Amino acid sequence: MAATDSALGSAVGALTALGDLVIPVALRAVCDLELPDRLADGPRTVEELAEATSTHPPSLLRLMRALATREVFTEVAPERFALGPLGEFLRSDHRISLGDAYSLIGPDLLAWAHADHAIATGASAFEHVHGKPYYDFLVDDADFLARFNRSVEAQNRVMLRPLLAAYDFASCETVLDVAGGTGMFLAGLLAQVRPLQGILFDLPPVIAHAPAVLERFGVADRCQVVAGDFFTAVPPGADTYVLKTVLHDWDDDRARAILGAVRQAMRPDSRVLVLEALLPPGDAFHMGKLLDMNSLVLVAGPDREEHDLVELLSGAGLGCRRVIHTTTLGIIEAGLA
Repeated sequence: MAATDSALGSAVGALTALGDLVIPVALRAVCDLELPDRLADGPRTVEELAEATSTHPPSLLRLMRALATREVFTEVAPERFALGPLGEFLRSDHRISLGDAYSLIGPDLLAWAHADHAIATGASAFEHVHGKPYYDFLVDDADFLARFNRSVEAQNRVMLRPLLAAYDFASCETVLDVAGGTGMFLAGLLAQVRPLQGILFDLPPVIAHAPAVLERFGVADRCQVVAGDFFTAVPPGADTYVLKTVLHDWDDDRARAILGAVRQAMRPDSRVLVLEALLPPGDAFHMGKLLDMNSLVLVAGPDREEHDLVELLSGAGLGCRRVIHTTTLGIIEAGLA
């Protein structure tokens, strides 16, 4: 009986951790309040933190105690907290700071509350709730766009490391990042690979903050910023075109249109690097399996495996040269067929 009770307790604990809404939302709340930065110099009382964040002290205490159970904080004395081991990664000065990856983005949370719609229909829960597609909403709401950009920047810090280790970017001359957002990925790449040149390409509202990102990385002199629409045309002449987590947002027809625009821009010796989550078979954890579900709920992005992407490239007149797997995104290298 004792063994059975122990197994039951373990199962309940594991399922509680999986199904709990408290910790994910609480984590986003403390990131928005910048509590990890406020504890960077050492422990502080809840009263001090509440005054600094204009919050209700008893409620802030409840929030921090909940996250202390998950090693984000530690209560070193009654109502006095320090950063826990995981909280250190949320500091803005950490080399792979993840704080901005966990912002309390209301429109996204509302969409997730209607995930059942996406599961039942295959259509975007976000569009179902908000009445417009994700990226249309994005460019129409300045606060949402700013939070989205910061989140993508934080994710890119994690994704870039294994990609740099897996692919010889030093063999490239000019990398054009298609739909590269504020330029965090490209800036990080240029900072690591000299004298590589870059071209950042995205919609005007999206790239508005890119110059500041490029300056912060010290690569503004090696990167052009070009505004445009990838369904219409992509700047010509680069030897390397990067599509990082772009195709999973679009159905096959529109994905082929994007690839067609890239193909039109390519030189005979140009290459395309498609960076997508290549889902491995079986039950093993892979970040791509989470990204895939997020894509379903927010944009109804299609579930594509490696062979689907290779076929998509072929349909756009691009031939796959090789596929490289990493712990985050896979790399499919293609050239003119």
